[in-house]
Amino acid sequence: MSASSDSASTGSSGTDSSNRSARNSSRAGHRSSATGGQPLNDLPWWRWRARLRSALHMLSDPAFQQQTWLAGRPGYGDATDAVYRLVEDTWLDRWPAEKYVGTVFRDTEEAVLVDAVVLRVLRVLHEVGADASAAAYLDHPDWPDAVRAAREAHIRLAVSDGDSPDTEPHALELVRKLTRIN
Repeated sequence: MSASSDSASTGSSGTDSSNRSARNSSRAGHRSSATGGQPLNDLPWWRWRARLRSALHMLSDPAFQQQTWLAGRPGYGDATDAVYRLVEDTWLDRWPAEKYVGTVFRDTEEAVLVDAVVLRVLRVLHEVGADASAAAYLDHPDWPDAVRAAREAHIRLAVSDGDSPDTEPHALELVRKLTRIN
């Protein structure tokens, strides 16, 4: 993806976009021998996982999507924000999740489930466009498959982390606070 976003966009939602790739000098990245040579950004693995889980949570919940994204509820970004948190901010649009087993992912099963989500979401993204509205995503005929895959991955990662998969997704400000490095 060349157009990029982070967990939030500026504008009516009043959220931050400080990690958009255009502004993130780490996107050019350095390569790590510890993670199979794929580029790294400046986020520690636990922050990657938290942001990824946030995206999976939002992508996996059709009721949330209707009540938040379609309704324009502030504080949660939009569908495009979640898509970018899933793929661009994690490099999963360029590298298989399996490369991150032992760092971001606990095991191969988590990685396989996340890769399935990435492929389905990217298929929709490429058809609706990089800055599509929530309605364009939700109305796409392949979106239900992406949601089902996201739900499977979300449940697996949440349970692995000892969290309930059935709580409402966190607002992006809370995700930022939870992943802040002091």
